[in-house]
Amino acid sequence: MLSITNLREGAILNSRRGMETADGLTIKVDVMNSFGTPVKVNGVPAEQNGLSFQAEIKLTQKINKIEAVTVTPYGEFSQKLTVVWDKKSFRRCRFYIDDHSFLFTELAKERPARAFDHFYLKKLREFHDKYGMKVILNSFYRNDHEGFELKDMPDIWKSEFADNSDWLKFALHAYSEFPDRPYADASRKKFLEDYELMEREVTRFAGSSAYIVPAVLHWNNLSPGVADELIKKGCPCYSESLRTRIMATPPEDELTEQEKAEEFRSEVYVSPIEPMARHFGFTEEIDYLGKYGALYDQGLGIFFYHDWIVCNLLRTDEIPRLFKQTLAKADKYGNDLFSACGHEQYSFPGYFNYQPDHFEKLEETIRLMVEDAGCSFVFFQEGLLGNTAWEK
Repeated sequence: MLSITNLREGAILNSRRGMETADGLTIKVDVMNSFGTPVKVNGVPAEQNGLSFQAEIKLTQKINKIEAVTVTPYGEFSQKLTVVWDKKSFRRCRFYIDDHSFLFTELAKERPARAFDHFYLKKLREFHDKYGMKVILNSFYRNDHEGFELKDMPDIWKSEFADNSDWLKFALHAYSEFPDRPYADASRKKFLEDYELMEREVTRFAGSSAYIVPAVLHWNNLSPGVADELIKKGCPCYSESLRTRIMATPPEDELTEQEKAEEFRSEVYVSPIEPMARHFGFTEEIDYLGKYGALYDQGLGIFFYHDWIVCNLLRTDEIPRLFKQTLAKADKYGNDLFSACGHEQYSFPGYFNYQPDHFEKLEETIRLMVEDAGCSFVFFQEGLLGNTAWEK
């Protein structure tokens, strides 16, 4: 058996994982070869230590192939991996807020002189001014709670939205909040109708610069056809995985005291029953994304990223402890990528499940990424997950 042991297919590598110069990133590749025969990695002879081998190679492209090869009495054996060089990488973060419809409904009713006089947009601009926040508002066409549709959103603030589109953008989330998981079994036609409807309306009331291709759809579950059409629309990255999966957090009394003390489960609950976890938790992938932040799929040509928090699922005082765990992993594994999100409705007093401190949760999350991790805000849809070094 021949196996590269320190890298995964789709690994994103930066100066924290090797020695970076202007013309390349030099990394070490560890190989286990049970045959004990000499190994070469991209043609470079590896240093042998029993059945363990190590070679230094230089990555010079954005997308790179790594091949370990050994010739044995039984023939040639090899392993190939695709890895990405995140050139001139820097600590960066993405932030988005899901489920927007209340904002549009209230703006249409109240018609303030300036859109950013509305309490919700005013608060977001405060975050931008204070922390440099960039944010994507993932939006519904229809407000199922009141029957409002985006076609009735006035265009009187178009220039205002366009002027702020360098930091605030809109994207399709779904046609409406209900049913749950609308794209898990949806047709290509249905998705394209919803996408084009949202793009047309946002362009009408906010300008084309305010629209961006979505990187997470409602409930985060896609049929293969929808995923294909989303990628064709130019989506370069997506949250976690395209696979349909369980996303519910178990009731708190089902968690052990150790689980409560050690880890916050803000997104996907991995069953403690190992056979079940293999099928529903995608354990290795979740573990990898939680450590390294993102990975690349060469077949699809897109990146998958990890959200470290969904703000409305935690108390404000729990967020710093979760981020401390997240940052410790990032420092240990050389991860420069952070992504976080919240949900619009928890900021609106009229919502039945309103959280009076939801803005505090959003700000604490933003503050930690900027002040504790040293992140700069980016849109992951631009460049290599917000890093445009390869485009320069």
